[in-house]
Amino acid sequence: MENIRLDEKWMFRRGFADSLGALNEVQGVEVDLPHDGMIGTRVSSDAPAKSDSGYFIGDTTNYTKYVIIPKEWENECVGLKLDGVMMNATFEVNGCKVGNQHYGYAPCYIDLTDYVTFGAENRITINVNTSMYVNSRWYTGSGLYRGVMLCHGPRVHIVNDGIFVYTKEVDDEYAFLGLDVELENSTQEKRLAEVNVCIFKDGKEEILGNTKRVIQINKGSTETAHMTMNLKNPELWDVENPNLYMVRVQVKNIGTYRTHLIAEKNATVDEETVLFGIRTITADSVRGLQINRKTVKLKGGCLHHDNGLLGAVSLYEAEARKVKKLKDLGFNAIRTAHNPPSKALVEACDRLGMYIFDEAFDAWGTAKRGGDYSQFFDNDWKKDLSNFVRRDRNHPAVIIWSTGNEIPERGGLDNGYFLATQLAETIRNLDGTRPVSNGICSLWSGLDDELARGQNQEQNASDGLVNTSWERITEPFTNGLDIVGYNYMEDLYERDHELFPERVILGSENFAVQIGYRWPFVEKLPYAIGDFTWTAWDYIGEAGIGKAVYVDKDHPAVKNPWSLMPAPGSPYPWRTANDADFDITGHMLPQGAYRSVVWGNKKTFLYSMHPETFGKTEVMTMWGFPDVRPTWNYSGFEDKPIKLVIYSNADEVEVIVNDKSLGKKIISRERPMPNSVCFETVYVPGKVIAISYKDGIEVSHDILYTSGKAEKIKLIPEKTVMNADGHDLIYTCIELTDKDGRLVPDAEVDLHAELSGCGKLAGFGSANPITEDDYTDGDTVSFRGRAMAIIRSGYKPGKISLKISAKGFENSVLELEIK
Repeated sequence: MENIRLDEKWMFRRGFADSLGALNEVQGVEVDLPHDGMIGTRVSSDAPAKSDSGYFIGDTTNYTKYVIIPKEWENECVGLKLDGVMMNATFEVNGCKVGNQHYGYAPCYIDLTDYVTFGAENRITINVNTSMYVNSRWYTGSGLYRGVMLCHGPRVHIVNDGIFVYTKEVDDEYAFLGLDVELENSTQEKRLAEVNVCIFKDGKEEILGNTKRVIQINKGSTETAHMTMNLKNPELWDVENPNLYMVRVQVKNIGTYRTHLIAEKNATVDEETVLFGIRTITADSVRGLQINRKTVKLKGGCLHHDNGLLGAVSLYEAEARKVKKLKDLGFNAIRTAHNPPSKALVEACDRLGMYIFDEAFDAWGTAKRGGDYSQFFDNDWKKDLSNFVRRDRNHPAVIIWSTGNEIPERGGLDNGYFLATQLAETIRNLDGTRPVSNGICSLWSGLDDELARGQNQEQNASDGLVNTSWERITEPFTNGLDIVGYNYMEDLYERDHELFPERVILGSENFAVQIGYRWPFVEKLPYAIGDFTWTAWDYIGEAGIGKAVYVDKDHPAVKNPWSLMPAPGSPYPWRTANDADFDITGHMLPQGAYRSVVWGNKKTFLYSMHPETFGKTEVMTMWGFPDVRPTWNYSGFEDKPIKLVIYSNADEVEVIVNDKSLGKKIISRERPMPNSVCFETVYVPGKVIAISYKDGIEVSHDILYTSGKAEKIKLIPEKTVMNADGHDLIYTCIELTDKDGRLVPDAEVDLHAELSGCGKLAGFGSANPITEDDYTDGDTVSFRGRAMAIIRSGYKPGKISLKISAKGFENSVLELEIK
């Protein structure tokens, strides 16, 4: 079927639209999709979800668009295709309900054929409801945040996401491919259809192979054409070489079959083109994970779905930027925590080269929050899981399916053992080429009262790990899994290998601060195929789970770090998790620098700790990281003792403060933080240099300067031209600099953004994890000397002017263009 992007000019209203009259009562605001109806709302300390949602509040909203359905489509099928709609959505055409979709992350197709008026204007209204509190453990966003497609095609057509191309084997200079094409016959007669398939390189026109099949499809039913193709000298896909192909499928309705074929006089043809890659996947406890017969260790990061200042809006440019930055740091894999990602993210991983641990659910039938997906799971899981797998199964970046994360049913309650196998088998029936996994945690939940009595109920508590009760209780849950995901349980790997020698283990979620001594362990064990940190990129919600504070040694928090995360959550106005390698604007944090060093980066990273923390005891949440910063600006603390921290994988480091050497120190290889070394000195403004040596030779160095006061606003766009497609973005970093152009890392300045021209300011804010900012209103305060403006293209070419102003500063203006 032809897919037409339907993202321009929707009317957005708050409240529930139950009639044409209700729409007429509220004027609404014109928006382009994708659109997040929550990110521009005010946060409140009274938010029902508290820090889970970053103090945002869900509500009911609706979107309406009038669409002319051409008369020429009268004998065709018509529908809407959505990559996700947040959440509890109902769809109406001309006032008639035509479908619903509860799960906000799963793709769906809504058939409109029997409801639209052909040759006339039709009203499409979509109501969404995120007010069922509390519906998530993190910020969800709201609305049509992944866009809408209008689909149409002949009555004999390819089913939505009905094409599946898979690699059966690569050998003797050939790729042996399987091709399944699911067809639907919505006529009232038996039909014969001719299916023609050809393959070509992405971006090329030369046909490299073709095949065809004729099949019968009974009236009102679906049938699958099964084909094979042998492709000579294939270019395989992996993260280093993301080679891609396209498959074009044409389906011709050749006629009605009664006792013989009655040829169609005006045969209809449906056509669809799908992106795919050729590669093989195996996983076993001897060779580990192999992609194209080469062993791979997954350097992974968990990602939530939001895009920071954009809220939940998913656009290819935003997702590709994220993937590029993660790959540059050293990541080769992401985990889509804990739900189906956007199609845009999956395609970015295909094109740029990034493996995906593709996850379906955070909850099954047992709730984690009172309004979450558990209330719909029994009725909807098979539909939602199937739609998710069918959408993603052609994408070579997807290498592992995950049926869920920290599922309470892992101990067998609520029919959990049976469900675990059933979900895995459902995936295998749709795609037998990839391994299936699940992120399983310790038994801090998921037990009946008898077993839970006396257990530590704090998240990721280690009760049950000192003996083999965890293995015994969860073993039936792992029955359907090819790879068993271990959340925060690295200390079990070797013991469990003795218990289950064939088990393939994946560190599906682990603490970032421990990567220095965990990663060598993963590299050593063939049956441990990788590690996924929590998290790679900061996100809205679960606010403040990453904290580090510095207190006197007798402070109560020293004995109880959980006091940093009280039961009601982090206090208002905490917004982001603050636990990542990158902040929400895409700036790499010390946690990311440290990880890159562990993974082999030869650079030196020099940080300081505030003089106020000197001599104090560090207390961190489990997802925290030491509060080190790339600054030498501590006005008012002159001559006070201060600690310097250097991350390096060289042999030793020398530190020079204002031309005076503090000597050399051997870099630690021991816990708690291998690949680091600390120096103590006193704070004197000026310059600090850290030099790394290997075998006595300098390999790299890093420098901190004391800057002057903030005097200039510097704009740094990541590009200056974008496409007039309504989906392109330009990220512009805003830095407060001194007169010499150096970043002022402690500058906190009120900034105002104005945009003129044919684009729009899609997001404006900073990485501050504690804020009341409205990212859509053009006002923010710089955080550690920086802010970010995100400009989104319109649908017409032209010029754009971005002006950033601040009291006491000269305005800074940036000229951009849409082509």
